[in-house]
Amino acid sequence: MRSLVLLLTLLALSGCMHVSDLAQGAHDELSDAGLLDHSSTRRINNFRLQPDSFIYIAQGAFAPPGGAYPRPNVVAEEAFNGFIEYFPMVRRARAPEGLDDAMNEARAAGAHYLLYTRFAKADDRIGNFDEWSDQEAVDRLGIDSGVIQLMLIETSTRYLIDSARIHSRGGLLTLHDTKPEDLLGPPMEDYARSLLGVEAR
Repeated sequence: MRSLVLLLTLLALSGCMHVSDLAQGAHDELSDAGLLDHSSTRRINNFRLQPDSFIYIAQGAFAPPGGAYPRPNVVAEEAFNGFIEYFPMVRRARAPEGLDDAMNEARAAGAHYLLYTRFAKADDRIGNFDEWSDQEAVDRLGIDSGVIQLMLIETSTRYLIDSARIHSRGGLLTLHDTKPEDLLGPPMEDYARSLLGVEAR
């Protein structure tokens, strides 16, 4: 009788949560504990876009402080990769450019919005033996981190629709052979989903 009650209790509890929810919960807990990559996004507005909005993505030519030298247009590339799944009408600049040039190109392309990005901060820590042999500094061991700033501007009025700051950091289990720009993909997808009002994964 006792085993029957235990079996029924386990069956009832197993129906309360899906396996995907358990996996997402475990991922969130490991990220919060610092074992996996983690990012946090702060937006100033809760503005939503239509799925058929035409977005032009550009990156400023600002080199981030912190000793890291990411690829010149990496933020725009990662934003494009994150947005293309949710906004089919997306185009990006080929190279970093100033805000006025990006706005002119976005208007010439017929875009509704300009997503202007920049790498505000990047801290590339030692994550493999080659980097250790180059730097040989114990205080440089650790996890990578970075800060991205985003401005979403309406091209017809030049009105700032939204501004966001994404802080990302690596995890202890993912620190080997990574760079701060490797952390940009998931938060860019999350930001694209938040602009549509779609629930985060």
